[in-house]
Amino acid sequence: MNKTELINSLSEETTFPKREVARFLEAFARIVGRTLKNGGKIQLSGFGTFAASRRPARIGINPSTKERIQLPSTVVAKFKPGKTLKEVMRSIR
Repeated sequence: MNKTELINSLSEETTFPKREVARFLEAFARIVGRTLKNGGKIQLSGFGTFAASRRPARIGINPSTKERIQLPSTVVAKFKPGKTLKEVMRSIR
């Protein structure tokens, strides 16, 4: 599902206009980004937790030359699913 499809689905589910849903979704993305950038995390009970995590420096391989290269440490966004989302995923067979 892409952003447009998500906006359409949310609009149908909530009966809010697509324009309002799009504004909400964009605001949500900004808030998550700003919170993670400032070292915080966002917990949505049952759904999951967004948090920033530091990935340590490591050795990688350049795919075109097969040369070993040093990759610097970096901060990445992580998502850990909550209990309700895990249960939904377990029910898929």
